[in-house]
Amino acid sequence: METILSAVTLWITENLRNLGYSGIVLMMGIESACIPLPSEIIMPFGGYLVYENPAKYSVWMMGVSGALGCVWGSALAYWAGMFGGRPFIERYGKYILIRTKDLDKADRWFTKHGEMAIFFSRLLPVIRTFISFPAGVSKMNFWRFLIYTFLGSLPWCLGLAWAGKALGPAWDTKLAPYFHDAHIVIAIVGVALISLYVYYHLRGEKKYKRSKAD
Repeated sequence: METILSAVTLWITENLRNLGYSGIVLMMGIESACIPLPSEIIMPFGGYLVYENPAKYSVWMMGVSGALGCVWGSALAYWAGMFGGRPFIERYGKYILIRTKDLDKADRWFTKHGEMAIFFSRLLPVIRTFISFPAGVSKMNFWRFLIYTFLGSLPWCLGLAWAGKALGPAWDTKLAPYFHDAHIVIAIVGVALISLYVYYHLRGEKKYKRSKAD
């Protein structure tokens, strides 16, 4: 498992280094389509690329690229909800670590806050990833959904990218000498985060389904 997680994290960082903005769009789209590629790794590394090559990249464009990625990925989740409904995601979601608990939480958030949940949920862990599905189930206006998704995702993506750029000097001067390159530091942190994510989801889903059955 550790080998797989290391490979996934290194794949993220190396491809972002090679693809730049298009890699950010691709990977943030995957994350927003309910597949566990954590934005907490993707966007800060995008910010580090800005620090590393400011003539080529900017924090603003990293943030916009991330938000655009969130739009296309969220559109896929919206369509899955609209055309497949809850049975579709409950049947196939387990293969990409989508938990029933996460869906229920997103459903309640959308029911309580309506369309504005699409905007505000983009700043909330877990809910931000899964909120698009109940929007599709409820057949929210698609274009309003896309606008709220972009506007809500932009601050999140900009903030993480800015943090990555701000930490750039620390990675270079304090951590890189021990790990040879800053992206290795991010990869190590990423492996830890993804490991916790997988463990939490597999363990928590079993408990949640037992509690619902009772």
